[in-house]
Amino acid sequence: QVQLVESGGGLVQAGGSLRLSCAASGHSVSSYAMGWFRQAPGKERDFVAAIDPSAASTTYADSVKGRFTISRDNTKSAVFLQMNSLKPEDTAVYYCAAGTYSTDSGSYGAWGQGTQVTVPS
Repeated sequence: QVQLVESGGGLVQAGGSLRLSCAASGHSVSSYAMGWFRQAPGKERDFVAAIDPSAASTTYADSVKGRFTISRDNTKSAVFLQMNSLKPEDTAVYYCAAGTYSTDSGSYGAWGQGTQVTVPS
């Protein structure tokens, strides 16, 4: 069973940057795709970015393309989300997930508890 723990969230001014980390334990995630999703208050959980097991392929939501970068370090069982040029609409709880390479949350079977990112308007 994979356990995922996110960190790195916080409050940042518009235009600033944050780097989220997701640490996996209990089982190697090197054979899993990893994804980041986010959920704003009163809204559904949305796809943000995904990376395949070998890091050969990545995909992003249109809303973050060019601003966010997903990466992974399989030697450390970790995945990262570098977020630049943050906007108020990026405010949400960000979740890390492990599963099959997809933009669909249903393709991911393991989830972290989330980390809050707040960008004041």
